[in-house]
Amino acid sequence: MPQVEINIPEHLEMQVTQLVEQGEFLNREDAIEDLLSTGLKAYKTSGPLDDEAPEFEDDGMMGHEDEYVF
Repeated sequence: MPQVEINIPEHLEMQVTQLVEQGEFLNREDAIEDLLSTGLKAYKTSGPLDDEAPEFEDDGMMGHEDEYVF
């Protein structure tokens, strides 16, 4: 399986750690793999219907400079 290195905001890392500690996942690797897979499936079912790249607003971080807001 290919390995990928990513940097994520601290608040997301804390949420992943909390899910592992609560027993939702066996470890961080499983958590990140499952959450990424779930997010991609959700995007595929609700994302753009054409082959064009999605257009993002310039203010994609909703005024926050150091974190993403979902």
